[in-house]
Amino acid sequence: MKKLYTNIRKIFFKLRAKSLEKMLDKTFTNASSKTIISSTETMTLNTKTLKIIEEVKSNVSDIVKTSENNPQKLLSYIEAQGTKVFKLPNANNILQKINEHTGLITELNGIKALYINIITGQGIGLKSKPIFIISTKDTDYHMLLREFYLWYSLKMKLPGFDFKTQEKFKKYIKNSQNANFKGLTYGEMLKIKEAIERDKEANEFVMNLLREKDGGSNVFGKMTSGGANI
Repeated sequence: MKKLYTNIRKIFFKLRAKSLEKMLDKTFTNASSKTIISSTETMTLNTKTLKIIEEVKSNVSDIVKTSENNPQKLLSYIEAQGTKVFKLPNANNILQKINEHTGLITELNGIKALYINIITGQGIGLKSKPIFIISTKDTDYHMLLREFYLWYSLKMKLPGFDFKTQEKFKKYIKNSQNANFKGLTYGEMLKIKEAIERDKEANEFVMNLLREKDGGSNVFGKMTSGGANI
């Protein structure tokens, strides 16, 4: 993940140097931030984003405390907020076919959406809303916490969760050693950067929670054994 983030930063500077004339006085915006590019500097106005991130951390911490380490309470909360939760046998194997994993499934389009709609019994459609899919077997609480954090970030409208950005993000995560960023626009790179930030925030939240609980013993092992994508 760190190497991927570093590679994207390098590409930012290369792309900016090569196409600066074309990008003068351009503005890239999302729901909570704005990046302005001029001939002399690049400025990101993300005060709103940072405020929402802190709110997500605080709110999720409060929810986790009341859940009493009970996965079902988190799942019930998700459903109460209008996101459907599906329990499927062999969920990981089923989802790997479309490069997804158990937990939060963000909005999908095309064949992937059709596949998800069919396996969850939601009918036939080329678009799907964000849902949660977990295995019928016991749910790993640490994995669920990470996915819950991502889901809450999505609900709070933090950037990085739109279909096209998530598709690019998952593609590079799957093959980060040979990630190729050629052909991406500066705006697309900014969106991928946001997706990376959301992933990092979720990982850090769970790892900090584990450190507080267990004094830092084998935190990384507990995260990875639960299937979290570090």
